[in-house]
Amino acid sequence: MKNIYINILCILALGLVLASCENYLDDAPKGSKIPTTLADYEAFMRDEYTNQSVDAAQALNLMNDKFIDIATLAAERLTKANYMWDETADRIELKQSDERLYYGQYSGISTFNLIVENALTTTEATEDQKRAVWAEAKILRAMSYYNLVNFYADTYDASTAGTKLSVPLITSADINAPSKQVTIQELYNFILNDVKEALPYLPKVSQTALHPNLGAGYAFYSRVFLQMSNYTEALKYANLALAENNKLFDWNAYYIANKTIIDLPNSYTNTPSPMGYDYVENYTFRHGATTYLSTEFSIPVERAQRFEVGDVRFKSRWKIRTVGIETYYRRTLSGMFNYGGITTVEVYLIKAECLARAGQISDALTALNTVRKTRIEPSSYQDIVTADKTTALNAIFKTKNNELILTLIPFADARRLNAEGIYKVSFSKVDAGTTYTLSSTSHLWTMPFPQGATKNPGNGTITQNVAK
Repeated sequence: MKNIYINILCILALGLVLASCENYLDDAPKGSKIPTTLADYEAFMRDEYTNQSVDAAQALNLMNDKFIDIATLAAERLTKANYMWDETADRIELKQSDERLYYGQYSGISTFNLIVENALTTTEATEDQKRAVWAEAKILRAMSYYNLVNFYADTYDASTAGTKLSVPLITSADINAPSKQVTIQELYNFILNDVKEALPYLPKVSQTALHPNLGAGYAFYSRVFLQMSNYTEALKYANLALAENNKLFDWNAYYIANKTIIDLPNSYTNTPSPMGYDYVENYTFRHGATTYLSTEFSIPVERAQRFEVGDVRFKSRWKIRTVGIETYYRRTLSGMFNYGGITTVEVYLIKAECLARAGQISDALTALNTVRKTRIEPSSYQDIVTADKTTALNAIFKTKNNELILTLIPFADARRLNAEGIYKVSFSKVDAGTTYTLSSTSHLWTMPFPQGATKNPGNGTITQNVAK
């Protein structure tokens, strides 16, 4: 951990050298500059390729939300262990270099710590401007910790959160700052407090898609409360977020505009991704596994079958293809994708779940169907109508998993539902005549820390949260 902090905090970045690297920057190196203005520090937030990405590859592998070919499964043992749900595999031993989520999130946290520590004492800015940048950094730091705790620790359960360990908590940009592997409850308390302190100072309109605005703060608060099964607070902040932005992208219009290309048989020409920086559903944008113009992941046939008939968002993104002995749905969008941020569709579906759990089934389905109408082509569309709570919730879960595929959220939701024990998530598949299963109680739902972290924990200690 210490090594990565040295690398992050003691390099030239955007032409600046960080003043918080004590013992390294007593004097500014020739040709560089110690940041003093608010603009100096705010610039670090714009380093999207380092600080604003969420690479949750192994969670996607476990969910079978992306297609893995035979050659990759043969070459990448950790990927195979998760993708094929191998409970006998020692993932701790296999996880020697797969550290993208861990170090990626802590890289961002180090930067956000730096901004939180220094923004309020910078120059050439008003107090309101300083507070806004400070608040934005707090939201981004909290989002990064949410990603870490929902990957490397067991999911939140009020009965055990006070005793089970989560991840190292670091709040200083000093390379020698101590870290403590706090309990799950302590980590969630920290996240909630960061959001609480930030909300009064978040601007209603973002400087860029990378800067969380007030809607993003409310939306993230709603996400966290949902993960804690606090449906009253999750609903409250979902409504506040939607009051800031309730726009939904019209995928029917996108499909019609690109129908000639999309429906062309045996053609895999890419169409442009609408899910980039200016996607109308964005509260805040963060990258996924890639931080550059690219294509999406392809998905397995079994996963494609869980989409609704007539889902043009699905049809606009993937098309079935057979190469040799492998058949899968090949990706057909290219561009940027908001896999690590927060969008309005997630908040609509949080609202729907919370309403259904409160017995307000009709209102829950109104929120759900508002989303579906922008996704399902008119010839296939019918409102989901039911008075049954379980039926309504299962429809909400299905839509949310499909809408947020290739993000961390379906994985986090599955863990939450498994801990609750009522709407359990488990999977089964047949490959080469063998049946594979992932049970709702499997230890695979919690990822091990990478060996690089446990062997180099910096000024602290790290205990694995799983046995293998």
